[in-house]
Amino acid sequence: MLKLLIVQASPRGEYSISRNLAARFVADWKTAHPEGEVVERDLAKMNVPYVNLPWLSASLTPIEAHTLEMKEVLTVSNELVDELLAADYIAISTPVYNYNIPANLKSYVDHIVRKGRTLGATGEGLVQGKKCTVLLASGGVYAEGSPIRDRDIVTMYLRLILKVIGIDDVTFVAAGGSKVVDMGQQSREEFLAPFEAVLVAAAHA
Repeated sequence: MLKLLIVQASPRGEYSISRNLAARFVADWKTAHPEGEVVERDLAKMNVPYVNLPWLSASLTPIEAHTLEMKEVLTVSNELVDELLAADYIAISTPVYNYNIPANLKSYVDHIVRKGRTLGATGEGLVQGKKCTVLLASGGVYAEGSPIRDRDIVTMYLRLILKVIGIDDVTFVAAGGSKVVDMGQQSREEFLAPFEAVLVAAAHA
């Protein structure tokens, strides 16, 4: 049975464009994979700890040499990594804050990029054979031809991080210009409608 892991970062609940994109994507994925399982990791509902010195010491120590204290320090990280490795398909839903990802998603990334778990001894990616769809919402528009195209840090960063751990098959659905919804110039439904086709295509890929 296929398993989809959906990672959500936005704190805005039902008002979040990225979460609305995610809801539509998950519905389309369920249609494409009616026997599939969906696991949600909501970063806005948990305190994703920042990495600190004990965490770094534990993560850089070979797994077979971990002490009980090191295992405890890495509890959250191991849970997130296990969840990632168990999934066949990953979807990441995130807003863009100041041209980058939110702090909770950055912390998530720091926890799942792990030597001995998602990275091999020489830095090779160990997370093989998985697909990922990234669902972005941003006030600015960073599409090809945009005057602020060079500020599209999120796409470049997430593509790089996913490739580093071994995930090459990545689709981005970028809902740029979402500030029109916040400013009351367009309803969420009207804004999201043009993305339906690309969401369906990604979910069925």
